[in-house]
Amino acid sequence: MSQRSIGLPPALHDYLCANSLRESEPAAALRAETSQRSDANMQIAPEQGQLMALLLRLMGARRGIEIGVYTGYSALCMAEALPRDGHLLACDINPDTTAIGRTYWARAGVADIVDLHIAPALETLDAEVRAGHLARYDFAFIDADKTGTIDYYERCMALVRPGGLIMLDNTLWDGRVADETCDDEATEAIRAANRHLAADDRVDLAMVPIADGLTLAYRR
Repeated sequence: MSQRSIGLPPALHDYLCANSLRESEPAAALRAETSQRSDANMQIAPEQGQLMALLLRLMGARRGIEIGVYTGYSALCMAEALPRDGHLLACDINPDTTAIGRTYWARAGVADIVDLHIAPALETLDAEVRAGHLARYDFAFIDADKTGTIDYYERCMALVRPGGLIMLDNTLWDGRVADETCDDEATEAIRAANRHLAADDRVDLAMVPIADGLTLAYRR
């Protein structure tokens, strides 16, 4: 996975960030702390977080879902784009990495917006469906185990309203999706998810070559 936009040489990526990137102090500090971890490639690129936040502001989003929180950078970017009475249902199974995020959410003043559930995401999403929260959410961001992507997407299709946005991370997978010699489980799962969305006439679709590939699906 890539922490900068795929295909951009380092000098051009540095120029992009220098002339476009805006981060709050807590977001920049969280990204810096996460960069010291051995699994730091799991964090989204800052230019992707900025784009996602801009999209949420443009659509006037108030309620959303995140599947896969890691250390909380993407949740922070999205929560900062929501109104003070907004709500982000954040799903993850790791209390240790998400505890890092909690610190910075509080520092940014958005801890009350992020509703973290430590449990398998499908359990949390199915509970929302059973509670009758269909079409209640404005957006969803899927960035978790790749073998579960289609299931997560289908739950989000039930929970996100028409006119809402579903975003999927890692859809270019550092270029491996186009490499016929790559047949590992995660790569095959992403290919299957990409085909699933490409054939889904319930959404308008754009696969954007930012960071490691971000697919935007507008729920008709």
